[in-house]
Amino acid sequence: MSGLFQSIGRKMLFSLEPEDAHALSIKALKTGLVPACVPINDPALRVTVAGLSFPNPLGMAAGYDKNAEVPDALLKLGFGFAEVGTLTPLAQSGNPKPRIFRLVDDKAVINRLGFNNQGHESAFRRLTERRSHAGIVGVNIGANKDATNRVADYAAGIRKFHALASYFTVNISSPNTPGLRDLQARDNLKELLGAVMEARDAQPGVRRPVFLKIAPDLTESSLDDIAAEVALHPLDGLIISNTTLSRTGLKSQRNGGENGGLSGAPLFERSTIVLAKIRQRVGPELPLIGVGGIDSAATAIAKIRAGADLVQLYTSMIYHGPGLAGEIVKGLSAALMRDSITTIAALRDCDVADWAAKPIPA
Repeated sequence: MSGLFQSIGRKMLFSLEPEDAHALSIKALKTGLVPACVPINDPALRVTVAGLSFPNPLGMAAGYDKNAEVPDALLKLGFGFAEVGTLTPLAQSGNPKPRIFRLVDDKAVINRLGFNNQGHESAFRRLTERRSHAGIVGVNIGANKDATNRVADYAAGIRKFHALASYFTVNISSPNTPGLRDLQARDNLKELLGAVMEARDAQPGVRRPVFLKIAPDLTESSLDDIAAEVALHPLDGLIISNTTLSRTGLKSQRNGGENGGLSGAPLFERSTIVLAKIRQRVGPELPLIGVGGIDSAATAIAKIRAGADLVQLYTSMIYHGPGLAGEIVKGLSAALMRDSITTIAALRDCDVADWAAKPIPA
């Protein structure tokens, strides 16, 4: 599938504006035009995190399926889990267009979407309809741009989707909603985590895991503060990381100066360094999900060796097509077999010290 995409599909999609191409890909998944991959049920790839049993460690990151339209179609592509959203209580259109820019020479994307989504009610209806389906589907929650109480918006997301989400991601790290990243400051984070955990613990039935998604543009002292505050709350894990504001080392002449968050291959080093530094700070018990620049089995393994229990991708699928997830999972299985490793969890943390010793790029 990847070869066909590279020769035909990518050329067609790249002739369209990025948002139009994205909408077309969602429609293709909804209508079944994209074939499912052959399932790879390798016991060595199974990972248990926060009480959830993942068939493999590769997930689709939030930002692709913003409105919970195609989570099951994504799982059929080979992903071990899918994350929908970011969802805000009220529908919002996001920032003015154009707001997505391809950096082809870097295999990267800059976006300044601004949490465009159809709101809680629309996603709630769709997730209710898929309730009987198997598979791990996380819900990424955010706050409306004009919310008078952003903390309350996150708590509302927990209450709304508690019966439907496999897990929650609290997204406070998008650079495209003014002031949102201020919630990463320690006092603000304390208030937010307190409210979110209180809302989660007040819900009846199964206890849903909650992950916090942080930015890659943090100083060492900010990482200290986040790790210290996380230790004081019953948080189930961290997702590292969101997009970056850095433009260090870009090759692309076109679009490289656009405002917004950068994702894709150039984010790999920065996000992996931050991942390892966080792993050193939080210790071995707290689950971490590594995101940023994953485009192969090798880069997925590198993230795991740097401290990740699970990994996620999105931007690389734009460049490599819908067959990428299946190819990566197949590659992970082959790598373990080649090295006689019985479980992928055995690779975690092998290279933490090396990655954590590197300075966070400017």
